[in-house]
Amino acid sequence: MKLYRFLTGPDDASFCHKVTAALNKGWDLHGSPTYTFNADSQVMQCGQAVVKDVEGKDYVPEMKLSEQ
Repeated sequence: MKLYRFLTGPDDASFCHKVTAALNKGWDLHGSPTYTFNADSQVMQCGQAVVKDVEGKDYVPEMKLSEQ
């Protein structure tokens, strides 16, 4: 099965750590990162899509993608 996640967070080290953790769990970057201003929180926000192929499992909507 192929899995997709879109990681988001403030433009700081915590976002970089989130993406790094996903890469180290076998996720691959998908497309370019995004960057936008969040007017409510007054901070810049980052986003990055990641994908992963998982063999031997079937997708179910209840699964926690971050645990794959």
